[in-house]
Amino acid sequence: MRFLSTLTGLGVACTLAAAAAMAVERPNILWLTWEDAGPQLGAYGDAYATTPNLDALASRGMRYRRVWSTAPVCAPARTAIISGMYPASIGAEHMRSDVPMRAGTRMYPELLREAGYHCSNNSKEDYNLRKPPGVWDESSPRAHWRNRAPGQPFFAIFNYTESHESQTRRRPHTIVHDPARAPVPPYQPDEPEVREGWAQYYDQVSVVDRRVKAALDELEEAGLAGDTIVFAYADHGPGLPRGKRMACDSGLRVPLIVHFPERWRHLAPREYAVGGESPRLVGFVDLAPTVLSLAGVRPPDWMQGRAFAGPHQTRPPGWLFGSRARMDERIDLVRAATDGRYVYVRNYLPHLPHGQRVAYLFQTPMTQAWHRRFEEGTLSPIQRAFWEPRAPEELYDLESDPHETVNLAESGPHRSVLERFRRVHRRQVLSIGDLGFLPEAEMLARTGEGSPGDLVAAGRYDVWTVFRAAELAAGRGMEAVSRLRRMTGHGDSAVRYWAATGLHLRGVEAVRAGREALRGLLGDGSGSVRVAAAEALAWHGDATDRAEAIRVLAQDSDLGRSEYLVAVAALNALDRLKDREALPLEALRALPTRPEGVSGRMSDYVERLLERVRKPEAGSLKPEA
Repeated sequence: MRFLSTLTGLGVACTLAAAAAMAVERPNILWLTWEDAGPQLGAYGDAYATTPNLDALASRGMRYRRVWSTAPVCAPARTAIISGMYPASIGAEHMRSDVPMRAGTRMYPELLREAGYHCSNNSKEDYNLRKPPGVWDESSPRAHWRNRAPGQPFFAIFNYTESHESQTRRRPHTIVHDPARAPVPPYQPDEPEVREGWAQYYDQVSVVDRRVKAALDELEEAGLAGDTIVFAYADHGPGLPRGKRMACDSGLRVPLIVHFPERWRHLAPREYAVGGESPRLVGFVDLAPTVLSLAGVRPPDWMQGRAFAGPHQTRPPGWLFGSRARMDERIDLVRAATDGRYVYVRNYLPHLPHGQRVAYLFQTPMTQAWHRRFEEGTLSPIQRAFWEPRAPEELYDLESDPHETVNLAESGPHRSVLERFRRVHRRQVLSIGDLGFLPEAEMLARTGEGSPGDLVAAGRYDVWTVFRAAELAAGRGMEAVSRLRRMTGHGDSAVRYWAATGLHLRGVEAVRAGREALRGLLGDGSGSVRVAAAEALAWHGDATDRAEAIRVLAQDSDLGRSEYLVAVAALNALDRLKDREALPLEALRALPTRPEGVSGRMSDYVERLLERVRKPEAGSLKPEA
């Protein structure tokens, strides 16, 4: 028995020793992230930037030339990171939404913890997914790699908020960067508020740069710099108008710097060169599989990204994809793709401007000054474009037009490029089961208690049929009117939604041709369909149609009768009308503003919209006669 006991003790000791050895053989991984910032760093050639510490990190490591954040606003961008999946594939692309994970999937820190890592997040999460228990060892302002067990490898995130949109407009502020030298892009007016906004943005990025130095010094002082792989990146484009929330390169592109100490150089990307630049395309869906690969964990097949480092790194992708959906209280549907040179943007609600009136965006002095100039009619065509209806398709050549101001979608010499992007876009929609073509309220109604990410597998979402309807709707040709009119009787409510939307987008003639069908949809069982039909008639119908349509929209704005997101859609439609005399303002003033059972993160959207609709001067678009 003593012999067996000795053997047992030796076995336990060997197991512990093996575990300790395994821990030693795995790198520490440190992510330094900051908010609302593009590649405005000295390391990326920006002479106006003051970022000596990030520049020094790039000189010891490698920077990536073309990185997209997958979404141009924080919550869906961070959803892509934590899941390794496109937010649109799991119903989690709408800002501040709260949906369950797809069955059989997990957040990547859970897998790292199972591999023996101490995982800490300091401290922002902001996912559009419900977080299961056990994701992080620590996630708080006090979370730190120092709190791990002795000898345990760590994965740690430190997120810096100094560059957030709220901080780049905070007052009072003592400007450090000279506004006279600020690099104002051609799509913005050269106004004092614009120059001051850019200067303050650069000031705040410099604050982040100092935070990065402190984090790296802390690592050095602990003797861990040689054992730790460092990533430094921002979560999406600058928190300024036409940066954040804009699904194109100016809103999606971010810096990414990686540093591999000599000990872990064998885990580095194949093209890794100290002080160099990688041409590889990287999207945020790639971050989760990459960190798993660095930890020696094979990324699960359900992750849609590709590892770009570690033993499981893959060949570079040929494309990056981005998306825009509901931004706070404003509804939208945009898809974007790039091959590194060209950027393709597909607007499925092209009657809406890029610069929708999101309440949070309009707190920024730069936004207010730019919009004021638009209303005064003193902007150039390039500067007006942000506030005007969009083309259904946009195509930009970043080599000749880095600010994306010349739309080549109608250019004959670029026809083959446009067709190639169309094919790639369609393939992406189908391959991920893109849920964005379901109105958000419709998506959640079909989901019930499960996860939106399971709708395709459950047979409750025919993505190809709905996508084809959206493509037809979001065009311009009048030849589609007869097909759209027939689609108003389709058995799938999402197809009926797109039929009504497509008639609306084509104006008075199309709505008159589909008048009877649209009037029939005012009583549809789907709130999303009712709202789409009512908005079409409110804009383009006769006086009788408008009165009935506005009555339906007001009714669907009532939280006592409608689902929350149906009310959001109805109020958006009312707010887009300028003919306020027809609005039942007294009835709208009496509507409830706070819903029951809605996440606190999005519970004030109806209140914001009602405040806009109730003001006689609030409208921004005029219905055609």
